[in-house]
Amino acid sequence: MPDAPYLIAAVTVSAAVTWALRAVPFAALAPLRSSKTIEYLSSRMPAGVMVILLVYCLRDLPLTASRALAPLVALTVTVGLHLWRRNALLSILGGTAVHVLLASMIFVH
Repeated sequence: MPDAPYLIAAVTVSAAVTWALRAVPFAALAPLRSSKTIEYLSSRMPAGVMVILLVYCLRDLPLTASRALAPLVALTVTVGLHLWRRNALLSILGGTAVHVLLASMIFVH
């Protein structure tokens, strides 16, 4: 069994590393708050992330099969709800509900 000074040193080093890893993001974010690049990215990235998610979710969708109808109808409902109400939560929940209903009840594989 290790002796007491070794254990104290190990705990001290572990605590210091943990504290530093938790403090570094806050110290790094302070100068970025006034950055024009970060301001630009924060206004453009949400749409970019949504496009990436859309491509990722629909990448393996066979457009000739009837099972492609459920995701495409759900996508249409999601976009329509969002354009109509401008509420992300409503759009996501509505599109998800339509997809689950269509995929489990109508377009069963």
